[in-house]
Amino acid sequence: MPEAWPVEVEGVRMQCKLAGLWHLGLFPEQAPHWQWMVKGLAGNAVAAPRDKPRVLNLFAYTGAASLIAARAGAEVVHVDASKKAVSWGRENAAASGLADAPVRWICEDARKFVAREVRRGRTYHSILLDPPKFGRGPDGEVWELFEHLPAFLADCAKLLAPEGARLILTAYAIRASALALDGLMRETLRARGGSIESGELALAEAAGDRLIGTSLYSRWSAP
Repeated sequence: MPEAWPVEVEGVRMQCKLAGLWHLGLFPEQAPHWQWMVKGLAGNAVAAPRDKPRVLNLFAYTGAASLIAARAGAEVVHVDASKKAVSWGRENAAASGLADAPVRWICEDARKFVAREVRRGRTYHSILLDPPKFGRGPDGEVWELFEHLPAFLADCAKLLAPEGARLILTAYAIRASALALDGLMRETLRARGGSIESGELALAEAAGDRLIGTSLYSRWSAP
């Protein structure tokens, strides 16, 4: 295998590498969410043509969603606790011709960053969350999905723009069903109304009809 190889996805170029365990630097099953996000951003651009839509990508990994959003005309805040992942994201931006795109690359604990944004009164038109089951922040902060996700999602809901907002939540490698994520999303955003759809992401076999389940998801859009 080469040290790295490019993969074109949704108009951006990702530099894939064998990075240990199952990591290649890209999760292609997320493509339906990226397409859904871009569709929402197009609606935001029509509603407010003078303002760029704002996207917050949390647990953002190597930046596929961040770069796709930037290519669609959004201002993006990319947050990940891994310096290696953030650096990899910058490499992908350069490879995609988006090195000068309006993306803030931030290496920080996602919960701390979101809490600070809530205090600042910031809002975003699209928020993406792809948290692990367990993780650690750059200063040793501990993330436990079942313990921390409810309060964290509630804080993220406070950052949603008043109109035209969308929120995407995915979770993987957990003993739960999509019903659990769906219920949490409905409880958190009940006061906002809107629509929610939940299910499972999968990779489809190219030469057959088998599916490989990868993660659960729930996504909300404003009314």
